[in-house]
Amino acid sequence: MNISSKADETGARGWSRIPSVFGIQKRTPAEKEQQSRERHLRSIREVITACIEERGGRVAASLSAAKLAQQYQKWDDAEKDIFYHLLLHEFDCDGKKIREAAQSLCETPEEQVPEKASSLRSQLTPPRVELFRQWTMMPAGVKFLVDLRADLLPAKKENPDLKRLDNDLKEILKSLFNVGILKLQPMGWNSPAALLEKLIRYEAVHEIQSWDDLRNRLDNDRRCFGFFHPNMAEEPLIFVEVALCRGIAESVHTLLDTEAKVLDPDSADTAVFFSISNTQKGLAGIPFGSFLIKQVVDRLQHDLPNIKRFITLSPIPGFRNWLEGEEAPQFISQIDPKILAAAGIHDPEDVPAFFQNFDWGQADKADEAVQTLLRGLAFHYLTEAKRPGRETALDPVAHFHISNGARIEQLNWAANVSDRGLRESFGLMVNYRYKLERIEKHHEDYASKGLIHTSRQLKPLRLKS
Repeated sequence: MNISSKADETGARGWSRIPSVFGIQKRTPAEKEQQSRERHLRSIREVITACIEERGGRVAASLSAAKLAQQYQKWDDAEKDIFYHLLLHEFDCDGKKIREAAQSLCETPEEQVPEKASSLRSQLTPPRVELFRQWTMMPAGVKFLVDLRADLLPAKKENPDLKRLDNDLKEILKSLFNVGILKLQPMGWNSPAALLEKLIRYEAVHEIQSWDDLRNRLDNDRRCFGFFHPNMAEEPLIFVEVALCRGIAESVHTLLDTEAKVLDPDSADTAVFFSISNTQKGLAGIPFGSFLIKQVVDRLQHDLPNIKRFITLSPIPGFRNWLEGEEAPQFISQIDPKILAAAGIHDPEDVPAFFQNFDWGQADKADEAVQTLLRGLAFHYLTEAKRPGRETALDPVAHFHISNGARIEQLNWAANVSDRGLRESFGLMVNYRYKLERIEKHHEDYASKGLIHTSRQLKPLRLKS
């Protein structure tokens, strides 16, 4: 039979009949996509299994893990999502074996409990964790795991089931990152250009506007430090920017003024931490340990013995959302009506709208009663608003500094009236103070009792009637 003549004879129907002539079924685009997906799954599954079971030996498994990491970096979001779900569902703990191990432990004589407990512990560790461990041994494996988690976090928001996978990654990273292993490294204008570019890119508190702005932040009356992990020597984890001042800095606009006169470091008496930026999204929620800032304090104290006071000028990023949210009205209703009336407010429900409509261009002319009201609201927010189900500060910056041993020292009106400052906190900023002899006590009080220490000068800001 002549195929072309047969196709001519059948006309448009010829193409639909040819597959049956050859015994081949025509695939739809959806079927092709599904088959491609299945091949992709089989290939990844085989590589993961080979890595976990160390097929061909440990060296071969390490090479396979490295190759898989290289492939991952080339995948699009859909392919990465396939990978996450494969790890989640096919390389998870075996529920049946866990129950058997737990039952065996319950029936074990006391002297054999440690051995049986070890067996149960091994069953509680998902096989995928072995793959993560192999990645940590690659030259750039730690950075790969950090980036992998950075990719996973937004996917977890879409699919809460991925939280189990994230928990495994988080535990691995927690074991790799702690303050004891991080290296503190000073930075300056003469630091490598690649590092300075990262400082510009990662600055998360006060955006660096230009190279002149950067030079100002690294001038003679400034200090900048980076924390580095031994396995990520070229990639800073945290930047800490410090200004050397006389007295407490109350405004970020003054602090970052590129036209301001450079202060002689020997005449300074105060070190002001004005920007602390985490650079790695994949390390979100990974505690680097307590007393992170104390390392910088110790370094400054050694280099500049004339510095007697260590303080921050910090944003209050969650304050406005809290004030405009559902929790604030209950507190506002308890404020002495005289305090509200002095600020020109007669209905407690009008408090958020009052500050929303305030003329911030004239903030320096605001009545003292208005300033006291807003500062008092912020004081309550910082000291009383807690994370759900926990005795820790709701505000993330407050939690960071207080858990590192600081106390709340001062609240500053119109300290940052930039768009971001108004959007986050109606322009307020806060000073946290690190008193060297009290750092450990403040940390312990907060960690064990949720106690937040404040300076005496803040007591008048308690607004309850």
